[in-house]
Amino acid sequence: MEIFTIIETMEDVLEKSKNLLFSNKVVVDKEELLDLIKEMRLKLPDELKQAKWVKEERQRILVEAQKEADGIVKEAENRIIAMIDEHEITRKAYEQKAEIIETANEMSREISKGTKDYADNLLGNTETVLQETLGKLEENIGEALKLMEISLEDAIKIIQNSRKELK
Repeated sequence: MEIFTIIETMEDVLEKSKNLLFSNKVVVDKEELLDLIKEMRLKLPDELKQAKWVKEERQRILVEAQKEADGIVKEAENRIIAMIDEHEITRKAYEQKAEIIETANEMSREISKGTKDYADNLLGNTETVLQETLGKLEENIGEALKLMEISLEDAIKIIQNSRKELK
């Protein structure tokens, strides 16, 4: 900066000046010092403007850097939240999958048991009807009944075996 050069020149002028006898005072060339002060006044506004610009630019850079740092932190926080949410969603999906499978298995067991109960009930009713029919046939039909009895008894045995297989 030129202002420092002018100040150094002023110091040199003071150093080279002659001392007054018995004091610390010096005799200086008034015109030379006034010229240096005048030059300093002319240079000072430019250097002050430049220093002000440097200060403002420094402040602008700091504000911009802070904004960028805040943005990076915010983005990192959002990513962390997204990862946590994604993990939570995945965990919940696995839990729901397990619940759905368990419910489906339970329903399958209930349907299977219901089907077996229904078939057993149907076969039991059929057995009862056939036994009643057989009893009536025995009362009303003689020899013909004997021939049919064999096939009805076979049918009853088949039905009883089928019921045993269901259980």
